[in-house]
Amino acid sequence: MQHKIELSETELPRQWYNILADIRLNPPLKPDGTPIHPEDLAPVFPMNLIEQEVCTDRWIDIPEPVLDVYRIWRPTPLVRALFLEKALKTPARIYFKNESVSPPGSHKPNTAVAQAYYNKVFGIRKMVTETGAGQWGSALSFACCQFGLECKVYMVRVSFDQKPYRKSMMEVWGGTCIASPSMETQAGRAALERDPNTPGSLGIAISEAIEAAVSDTTGQTRYSLGSVLNHVMLHQTVIGLEAKAQLAKVGEYPDVIIGCVGGGSNFAGLAFPFVLDKINGKDIAIYPVEPAACPTLTRAPFVYDHGDTARYTPLLPMHSLGHAFVPPPFHAGGLRYHGMAPTVSQLAAEGIITPRAVQQLAAYEAGLLTARTEGIIPAPETTHALACVVEEAIQAREEGREKVILFNWSGHGLLDLSSYEKYFSKELVNFELCEEEIEKGKKVFENHPKPQLLKSR
Repeated sequence: MQHKIELSETELPRQWYNILADIRLNPPLKPDGTPIHPEDLAPVFPMNLIEQEVCTDRWIDIPEPVLDVYRIWRPTPLVRALFLEKALKTPARIYFKNESVSPPGSHKPNTAVAQAYYNKVFGIRKMVTETGAGQWGSALSFACCQFGLECKVYMVRVSFDQKPYRKSMMEVWGGTCIASPSMETQAGRAALERDPNTPGSLGIAISEAIEAAVSDTTGQTRYSLGSVLNHVMLHQTVIGLEAKAQLAKVGEYPDVIIGCVGGGSNFAGLAFPFVLDKINGKDIAIYPVEPAACPTLTRAPFVYDHGDTARYTPLLPMHSLGHAFVPPPFHAGGLRYHGMAPTVSQLAAEGIITPRAVQQLAAYEAGLLTARTEGIIPAPETTHALACVVEEAIQAREEGREKVILFNWSGHGLLDLSSYEKYFSKELVNFELCEEEIEKGKKVFENHPKPQLLKSR
């Protein structure tokens, strides 16, 4: 029985899949409700990425310099989780795409490398970004190092304190990392004035990074986003395209596809190439899995809202808990985001994907079971996907039904061991967002335009 299914470097996908060719989206808007134009985003992103963001071609060629860096770790293995299957006594066949083998240890460099390349080609010298758990900041530092760019990262304070070695990793690759909110930006100072003890949020960190980028009077700095926007999603589809080819080698096709979801990029990377099949009639269950403490897809409305706390971003059509929402300080820092990728939100609104939420303790239990069977210690974010995988495998056992489960192992947890230590000492608790908090969050977008309920098919 084959444990790992590999692709050769010559089988590395040479194009990304762009889901905008196959679904309809509400457009991003200015705060006054009028459409955003590409030139409005020019101070924030390089024009070549802005053009990619709005492109509706189904296939986008991957530049050769990006492929050269991808080959450091790609194609990544598709692993049959035989030992987990045995532990669960399930007839299900469980496969995972192991994105933890990248140099920074996650899926994030799939887009970081692409974004660094496009910025370099455009003549940019410095990239500024935010990071939650530190995976994205590490990935962009690595990518900037590959292309000779400077990199500055605003890291959400709760994760900055929980995961000190992420800062060290960024510095190894020449990046600079500071805790957010900081005193360096107007957005950071305002957040600290509101709450000096704030744990921070991705919304605040995004505001700081955008402000830092657009305030550079030389014009040689641009902002970089690690999730949410479509060009990020399409760069990640290399994951699902590889997985398709690997499964075909052993005559398999997934019945269930699972990925954890914060802003949406790792989920999209695995799922979007299969979403096209589902749109065309294939019977697949596709589950984005989020924390119950930050239930954006499962409990928040589909609205127009800002992607950041200081309202520097356009209004995006997405599920949102409100741009002022600060999630509780649970340990899956990469999932602590108030909003969701518009593409993922649209698929959820149409019922093409089915969101699920899990509690922190259930996620860690599933993560430990998998670490003790498959040997890899998962990132706290990945454990949320694992909780859903375990549920699906147990259901298959109870029904006596064979099915193929595919999930994304989005990152390793070797720099998250302090959270496992807290789990063992019973310091971790479940967070359930109360209805009062959700209603409070809605107030910030009460007067925003309303997105249309579009149908792609």
